[in-house]
Amino acid sequence: GNHTQPKFILLGITDTPWAQAPLFGLFLLIYIITLAGNVGLMVLVWVAPSLHTPMYFFLAHFSLADVCYSTVISPRMLTDLLFGNKTISWAGCVAQFHLFALFVTAECHLLAAMAYDRHVAICHPLLYATVVSPRACWRLVAWSYLVASLSALVYTSCTFGGSFCGPRRVDHFFCDASPVLRLVCSDTRRSEAAIFALATANGLGTSVVILLSYGRILHTILGMRSAPSRARAFRTCASHLASVSLFYGSLFFMYLQPASRHGSRDKVASVFYTVVSPMLNPFIYSLRNKEVKAALGKCRRRMLNR
Repeated sequence: GNHTQPKFILLGITDTPWAQAPLFGLFLLIYIITLAGNVGLMVLVWVAPSLHTPMYFFLAHFSLADVCYSTVISPRMLTDLLFGNKTISWAGCVAQFHLFALFVTAECHLLAAMAYDRHVAICHPLLYATVVSPRACWRLVAWSYLVASLSALVYTSCTFGGSFCGPRRVDHFFCDASPVLRLVCSDTRRSEAAIFALATANGLGTSVVILLSYGRILHTILGMRSAPSRARAFRTCASHLASVSLFYGSLFFMYLQPASRHGSRDKVASVFYTVVSPMLNPFIYSLRNKEVKAALGKCRRRMLNR
């Protein structure tokens, strides 16, 4: 079983030698931008009093999840591209998948919490301070990480609980459920069904909350008499919807399909939600956000005046 061959081999994104160096440079640049953008956004929310609101509290935790699951994936992928040493220990493979599953699941629930926050702010503005209180914010974040932790335990036990035999060649650039389960000798139908059911519960459950929230938001916005108020409300929600579409689109393609349909396109979809999405999120939330721009301008002027 698991002790006879204690290592896996990650086949990576491509086995074409001439493509390794350009891909390394591209993904290194993306990872640096991801760290700079998300860490910078977290620091800005922390130091700017104008951003000490529930919306940016959730956004800071969302950026933290982006940094964490991107760091679980990208450094290992970059090392493989640079040095060609694609072996990973069994414990390392388990840890990588477990942490990845934890932070991706947490991000789903954080997106739902952010949608709920926008729903209350736009549809029930007079109750906002009471409903979305600091205690309620901490409870929603704690719930997100608790559900994510329990879900990650189930995902990991189902993925690595079987007996492995033969060459452990994982046809992916990180240890993910589907390519790892292909290496299991025993029957994996129960494990695949459990993973699919839990992924559906987390993915569709949070997406339903998001859709219902934005359905109510859209109904409220269309009922506003003031055109500037409608435009301001649309701008507030547009960034969140863009992030949700990018994240859930690639995630649903990857995990809410039968195991028999997984193939080479999985790597492309995985690149979007593990590499591209964490890089784009800080720009999606800040480029058209006047509050973030104003807070950034104040911090810049404060630093220059010292």
